[in-house]
Amino acid sequence: MDIWSPEKRSSCMSKIKGANTLPEKTLRSALHRAGFRFRINVKNLPGKPDIVLKKYSLIIFVHGCFWHHHEGCSNANFPKSNKVFWYDKITKTMERDQIKMQQLQAAGWKICVVWECEIEKKLPSVVELIKSITTGI
Repeated sequence: MDIWSPEKRSSCMSKIKGANTLPEKTLRSALHRAGFRFRINVKNLPGKPDIVLKKYSLIIFVHGCFWHHHEGCSNANFPKSNKVFWYDKITKTMERDQIKMQQLQAAGWKICVVWECEIEKKLPSVVELIKSITTGI
């Protein structure tokens, strides 16, 4: 059972940002400190990727564990109320993610998905992974 009324819950959910989230800013800052230069939310690429490292043909998506349903993550639980709505919404998001990633790969881009929980718990490992991808290791 939700602790808020449907109107209050709707108001809160409508304020959640889709770009420039804290996990995105945290990863971008770490990448910049590591010497990477990039573009953000490039509109002419499918899915407006969160981070684009053109020099390395690498696209990084920063996915929220709830919104993109990070399998096995404690933050990826479906809400108990309005189950059908949330299942449909998150499932469509996951399907859209797959389509956009396939389009980008077909265009020659390498794709890296970084989950919100990974940024919170192991940011240095994520940066090292990106370094290894860019050096071809």
